[in-house]
Amino acid sequence: MKQVTIQTENIILIVLDYGAVIQKLLVKDKDGNYTNVVVGLDYPSAYPQDKKFMGACVGRYAGRISKGGFVIDRQNYPLHNINGVHLHGGKTSFAQKTWKFEEVNNGPEPFVKLSYFSKHLEEGYPGNLKVVVTYKLSGNALVIDHQAITDRTTVINLTNHSYFKLDDTDSLAHYNLQLNCTHYTEATQDKLPTGQFVPVKGNTYDFLSERPIGNTRFDIPFAIHPKTNLAARVSSKKSGISMTVKTNQPALIVYTPPEFTGICFETQNFPDAPNQPSFPSALLRPNEKYRNISKYEFALI
Repeated sequence: MKQVTIQTENIILIVLDYGAVIQKLLVKDKDGNYTNVVVGLDYPSAYPQDKKFMGACVGRYAGRISKGGFVIDRQNYPLHNINGVHLHGGKTSFAQKTWKFEEVNNGPEPFVKLSYFSKHLEEGYPGNLKVVVTYKLSGNALVIDHQAITDRTTVINLTNHSYFKLDDTDSLAHYNLQLNCTHYTEATQDKLPTGQFVPVKGNTYDFLSERPIGNTRFDIPFAIHPKTNLAARVSSKKSGISMTVKTNQPALIVYTPPEFTGICFETQNFPDAPNQPSFPSALLRPNEKYRNISKYEFALI
């Protein structure tokens, strides 16, 4: 297992080839001390046992797919599923694959570029898929750029699955959160989208105006306001660190695990888009390029 570190005056990033994992992301708090703002494991060798996708690139399809698969051009593609639900790319997600370090650049805006080649029908998905993810430090921000090409029509939905933790406490209740998301997806008991959207205004998930997270637990896809790339902002008064999330994707999955303190901001397409005609298409055809570019920008409050 290989590990690469890049850094600027403001940020230190440590990346593994296993799962293209972000192991550590260190930014300075209000006292000038480095704080690791992602939940990670101390030893790279521990990641193959991780079941929470910590810091990894998830694919081919992040999130859930219903009906045990999908249909493209009248061809059915069955996927590994439990009671009809396929999750995060199958038995062995991209998060459990060994990626290749393609390039490490230590210039003014340092970056790490990794690639993975997913063969036709790996985990049931059609097409030979070449995936490249680039982690770049730009100013006070981490920019994550997922790109992919295929030789036959397939579905794709990539995301980074980092759990953010902005201070050393064991609670998110005091974090202030703002979500630039007017709706969320209605879901079944299996957490599968029905295809309908529910307004957040006036309910538990109304974070249109910044407020403390409190006791709110998240495992839900939000629709990002379509006229802007701003998805979310979160901050901790204890560390003085704030993080703003921007993306070219239509959805933001916010997730807080019950087992430990952390919050995911997964920028991506909507879960089950291959089976939901009302959602943006997840199809990638030959001669097209998939791109998910997201920016996590840090500041002091």
